[in-house]
Order: sequence, then C-alpha cells, then structure tokens
Amino acid sequence: MVLLATTLMSGCKKDEPAPVEDNENLTTLKLEFTESGTTSTFMFRDLDGAGGAAPTIDKIALKPNKTYSLAVEILDESKIPATLISDAIYEERDQHLFQYVPTPASILGVTVMDKDTRGLPLGLIANVKTGVTGTGKLQVVLYHQPPVNGKVVKDGTFNVGSVDFDGTFDVEVK
Repeated sequence: MVLLATTLMSGCKKDEPAPVEDNENLTTLKLEFTESGTTSTFMFRDLDGAGGAAPTIDKIALKPNKTYSLAVEILDESKIPATLISDAIYEERDQHLFQYVPTPASILGVTVMDKDTRGLPLGLIANVKTGVTGTGKLQVVLYHQPPVNGKVVKDGTFNVGSVDFDGTFDVEVK
C-alpha cells in the first residue's frame, strides 16, 4: 500500500510553468531606401550584442534633393535561421515607436508613414527627403512602450518606455 501511494504521488507532479522568454535580441537593422525603382540597403549589425565587439555600420549614401521610400527590417541573427523581428514589432505596433534624428537636420527629413491601431506613428515605413550635398548622421531609435499597470502609455512621443534599439549611421548626400 505504501509502495502504491509513493508511486502515485511521484507520478502526480505539478506542471512546471513555461519559461518566460527574454526580449528579442535585435542584432541587425536594415534600412532599405527606394527611389525611382532602385533600392539601396544599409545595415547596422551587432551580432554579439551590446558591450561586445563594435558593430559594423554601413554609411548611408543618398542623392541630393530626392524623395526616398524607407522600409525598416530588423533581424535576430544570433539564431539559425535568423528571426525576422520586424513582423513582431508590427504585431505589437501599439507598443513600439521609431524615432529618426538626422544631424544636421538639413541633411534629410524623415516622415513616418505607418500607424498603429490608434493612429499614432510607428516608423517601419517612412518617406525620406534629402537636402543638398553634405554629410551628417542619422540616429535610429526604437522605443518599447508597453502598457503600465494595464494603462496604455504610448502617446506618440518619445518620453515614455524603454529603448529596444539605438544606432547611428553616417550619412553622405552626394
């Protein structure tokens, strides 16, 4: 009887809770600029993550006084096969917001074209208008703005949330 009870009790373990997956690892950001049917891709790649080896960052080279369509693709290349993170960001668009900061501001202007479900900007798709020839920088920041205590915090500004990605590209308009 004791043997039977011991066997039954050992076979009735509680299910272990599913492990909580960490935030996605954003190793690669691709900026795809399209103008007159021609697409140029520039990448920020940091395969070992922050704090390891320096990232490799392409210099963005664009033509002056042009309007480009910009599409952003984000990958986690630490996994095989690589995972496309852009789709997850779009699915959680009410919790994400891209910020584009050109320096100097005259080198190019960025207008976000896509929106979340509440009509607030997202930033996976944008229009970019270049200025005259020159050089500068383009900082791309992805904010994660999930609800806090069940209350929506994304309000279209960059004052709330945490930073999922922050990278700066050199820009040459010639």
